[in-house]
This record gives sequence, C-alpha cells and structure tokens, in this order.
Amino acid sequence: MTDSLTIIRPDDWHVHLRDGDVLRTVLPYTAKTFARAIVMPNLRPPVTTVARAKTYRDEILAALPAGADFTPLMTLYLTNATDPSDVEMGFAEGSVTAAKLYPANATTNSEHGISDIKKAYPILECMQRIGMPLLIHGEVTDSGVDIFDREAFFIDRALLPLRRDFPALKIVLEHITTEEATAYVAENGGRGTLAATVTAHHLLINRNAIFAGGIRPHYYCLPIAKREKHRQALVKAATMGEAMFFLGTDTAPHVDAAKECACGCAGIFTAPTALELYAQVFDDAGKLDKLEAFASRNGPAFYGLPVNEAQITLKKGRGEEIKPILTQDEQTITSFAPPSPLVWRVG
Repeated sequence: MTDSLTIIRPDDWHVHLRDGDVLRTVLPYTAKTFARAIVMPNLRPPVTTVARAKTYRDEILAALPAGADFTPLMTLYLTNATDPSDVEMGFAEGSVTAAKLYPANATTNSEHGISDIKKAYPILECMQRIGMPLLIHGEVTDSGVDIFDREAFFIDRALLPLRRDFPALKIVLEHITTEEATAYVAENGGRGTLAATVTAHHLLINRNAIFAGGIRPHYYCLPIAKREKHRQALVKAATMGEAMFFLGTDTAPHVDAAKECACGCAGIFTAPTALELYAQVFDDAGKLDKLEAFASRNGPAFYGLPVNEAQITLKKGRGEEIKPILTQDEQTITSFAPPSPLVWRVG
C-alpha cells in the first residue's frame, strides 16, 4: 500500500477567491498547494474589462502571504456588452488568460451573464481567432427544466450548436456533474478544443448527501450534486488519466451566515484540503498513479503552459478534523468535510 506520493506541483483551473476580507482569508490555502489558478470573475461588480482584471490581479498579489509562489491567471466575465477589442488586447498582452460565460442567473453573482448566447457570437468569433479559451458554466436556466437536468439540457440546447458554429474555439466545460457530460467530453475532447474540470466535492458526494439527516447547506453548490451513477461516472473520467479532464476545485467560500439561512448561497469551500480530497478519491479508486496527470499535467497542456518545476508530497496517515476558519472580521467559513474521514495530508 502507498502511504506517500510525490507529484509535480498542481494548478487549480477553477477557483473563487472573492475580494476584501474573504480574499485575504482564503487565498493562503490555495497559494500553499497550487502554483497557478484560474480566478473566477464573478465579483460584485463583476470583472468585465481588462482594466478591472489587472486591478483585481494586483489585489490578489497584495494579499499573498510573504514568500508565496503563486500566479493568478485572470479571466473576464462575459456580458452582452463585452467589447471584443478589449478581450483581444487583454489576451495578447497576457493580462487575461480566458473568458467566462455564465448563463444569466445560473449561479452566484451571475445576474450580469449572457442572456442569449447568440449575442455573444462577435466575442466568440474573436476568441476563436486568437485562441483564447472559453470557460462555460454549463447549465440552462429555464425554470421549466428540473435543477438536476440542467447540465444535460445545456449540452443539447447550447453546447452542440455552439461547437458546430465555432469548431476551433477552445472550450472548458467547467465543474461537470453528469454521466452525459463525461461521455460527451470523453468522445469529443481528443482534438484539444474541448476539456472539462472536475471538482473534488462532486467526486465525493451525491445528492443524497445534501439531505442526510436534514438539509446540509455546506454540501449545496451549483451545479448541484447528482445521483450516485453520475458521481461514479465522474470518478471514472477523472481517474482514467485522459488529457481532456483536469483539476478545477470550484472552491467557493461564503461566510456561514450566508450559507446557513433561509435562502443560502451556493458554493462549497474546499481550498484548505483540496489536493488531499482528490488524493482520497484516486486512492479509493486504485488510481493514485493517475493523479499527477489529472492535477499537474493535463491543465497546462490544454492552456498551452509549461508544467510546474516544483514538486509536492502527500502522506497518508490518521485523519484530522476539518474545522471552520475565521475571517478577519470574526465571521466563520466552513470548509468541506467529506462523508468519510480524510486520511491524506500535504507535507
């Protein structure tokens, strides 16, 4: 049995760092483990211009602990009014790495998102031409579609025509949650223009976990966890080592007061133990030898970046209790606790 594993230092290809006090509180956890991270732009107000992305990057760098080796990779929040020339300029100068498409009202702070994907075609034409990746929250927002079916409907209604109209556009279908999504990406991701990120929490819980013994708000996220057959499909996809699947935590901190209320926020905070959670999934599947590809190689290959030179070591031992963390204004943020004890630790 393996009780120690050393891999190339990983990157997180989907992270929410927020801003202000929450940023200063949560950033050290991501920066400790991951060398780079794709930073989501759904702040209030959202990061819709290159100028704002630069300012936000400076805020992140200023909040880093002394001596931290971490590079934030910035993204733009696409709206119906996004200027393609600004997108092209930001990508050319390296200020932004990708752009994020939120269907309007699909998730937290997405009310400014794209209301009609056809309206985004001028931006997408520009992105296809310059080779800039499009990151998609892949859910329809039609109130007539069951919340557990919104990802599968998005593939049929939006993704298929989008890829038909923009065959060379690089697309990351983010935080996939369904058997349908894993099958579609596995079948169509071999040409380097389609990939998917997979979160640790969607690999570890199914929808039953949200309601085990009562409503568990810290297991609530969007896309919502699905049936057990979908979780198993995700585990199979993530652990097979194929280049079209890679690590993206979608770690999404909210203070407990915003989670534990009558209309709680969607988002699961996994940053303090993210890599350990993935290691547990791969260990349970008997695929620890595939973790480095998923965590450290596949993402850089898709984004056209070099793999990191540093390494990181995971060790297996007795599990530790996962506790809430305290922000600087004395509010708590509860970190994701898996259904079974966590036994892997970094370092």
